[in-house]
Amino acid sequence: MNTKPSKHDVIYYNSLTDDIVQSKQQDFTLPDNYQIIKHTPLNYLMRFLATGFAYLFTYCGMHVKVIGRDKLSKYKNQGYFVYGNHTQMVNDVFMPLTLFGWKNYYAIANQANWGIPIIGKFLLPYGGLPVGKNIKQAIHLLKAVRTLTSKNAHIVIYPEAHVWPYYTEIRPFPETSFNFPVQANKASFVMSTTYQKRKFSKRPKITVYIDGPFFPDPSLPKKQQQKKLHDQVFQQLKDRSKLSDYSYYQYQQRKIGG
Repeated sequence: MNTKPSKHDVIYYNSLTDDIVQSKQQDFTLPDNYQIIKHTPLNYLMRFLATGFAYLFTYCGMHVKVIGRDKLSKYKNQGYFVYGNHTQMVNDVFMPLTLFGWKNYYAIANQANWGIPIIGKFLLPYGGLPVGKNIKQAIHLLKAVRTLTSKNAHIVIYPEAHVWPYYTEIRPFPETSFNFPVQANKASFVMSTTYQKRKFSKRPKITVYIDGPFFPDPSLPKKQQQKKLHDQVFQQLKDRSKLSDYSYYQYQQRKIGG
């Protein structure tokens, strides 16, 4: 997240699961007894300050346009999940604070992000939910998510896992992250980031679409509920990605042996 991609127009990758952008502490690991949920005065202070920065950065700095945020209003006081494509190193961290409520917003993230200066030290401890690296940590995360959704938290998930800056397509992702809304029986929304060409700038215009809600289908077994939600969210992201008409970087797969 804190490392800029190559300044060249082409970014090379081996597979669609590559971690294009890596931090200096990519192997950073939290202790098994890490306290995920922190309800302290400092928590609210950091969230408040981060939200102020988020508004300035997202709408004044990046000039992001959001379409469909009105779909969230009915669920303001209910717990829900948000799935998005992961294409912005900083904006993907801060923009959700402006959309999903600064008091209720949480994000599931790789533990490597806790090793990033500033964001990892001052922001993620108060709104980040670390992906478990072992069974104990995974159970710890499930319990935290269950607790938070019962208290009407809004949890953002980037199922592609790794950020690909300004990538205009949707990378495949597993069905596992859809276990959360199925277990909690909560709504899911889709947050699609798209890119359009500007007349007088090489850097593209950013338009974000909010779609949903999508609900688990209780008539199906849990595994099939996960698959159905996965397919709905993936298709919605694919459909919105077609609204991108400009590529800031060209992504090119390396040839085998190249």
